[in-house]
Amino acid sequence: MKNNLIALVFLTLLSCCKVKEAPFKSSGVETTDFNKISEQFIEFARDGKETKGIQDKLATVSLEELSTALTTDEQKFAFWINIYNAYIQVILKEHPEYYNDRRDFFSKEQITIAGETVAFGKIEHGIIRKSQWDVGLGYFRTWFPDKFERKLRVKKRDYRIHFALNCGAKDCPPVAIYTPKRIREQLKKGTKVYLKRTSDYDSNKNEVAVTSLFSWFRGDFGGKGGVKKILKGEGIIPNTKGVNITYKNYDWTLDLDNFIDL
Repeated sequence: MKNNLIALVFLTLLSCCKVKEAPFKSSGVETTDFNKISEQFIEFARDGKETKGIQDKLATVSLEELSTALTTDEQKFAFWINIYNAYIQVILKEHPEYYNDRRDFFSKEQITIAGETVAFGKIEHGIIRKSQWDVGLGYFRTWFPDKFERKLRVKKRDYRIHFALNCGAKDCPPVAIYTPKRIREQLKKGTKVYLKRTSDYDSNKNEVAVTSLFSWFRGDFGGKGGVKKILKGEGIIPNTKGVNITYKNYDWTLDLDNFIDL
């Protein structure tokens, strides 16, 4: 009986993890002052300009002020992707040695936002992925997220963020400047660019080799079936029937200054 209950819970969790794109509005989305700050943060990091003033603004804003300004998912996704990507550039350019222990680097609390010092993992899994357990493969949420996370996280998950977040490695997606008004278009373009570059389909074997991101966050994509639908939608595979998926080794070589216009 107990085993049947566990199986039922697990299947319920799997069934709720469908392939999704957030229902972004195509127009009429306001750009907040904090979105502008996040865009400037990326620009300064790209151009090698001093970013301490921007970091200080982000650190001293109140949680209420930030959460009141970022009300839509368009605003939240654009802001947090920019913040994550900018801090990757800034911190690793100053301390490339931090990348020698990547597990510690991504879990270390080193980014101060709204008076709270948080880790890259908190931004990615807690806020952008809406309180997902970092080792739950996209199937399990974290229990009892704190107030900071609850007030600032997105309302809907979107698998395409995995093709927008740049972790500093050679195989990471390139860095773009995301805006609330164009977030739908930018995520669509970024996904296509990244998957075209990292996916290899062998028609003779009916086999496709893809990025390991599809394995590490499989629940975000809807499992293997969802991955196939995404690949077919991007024109990488001709159909989903009988296609075998293999995962490429991820190249973790540090590779900064990888920017793109979307």
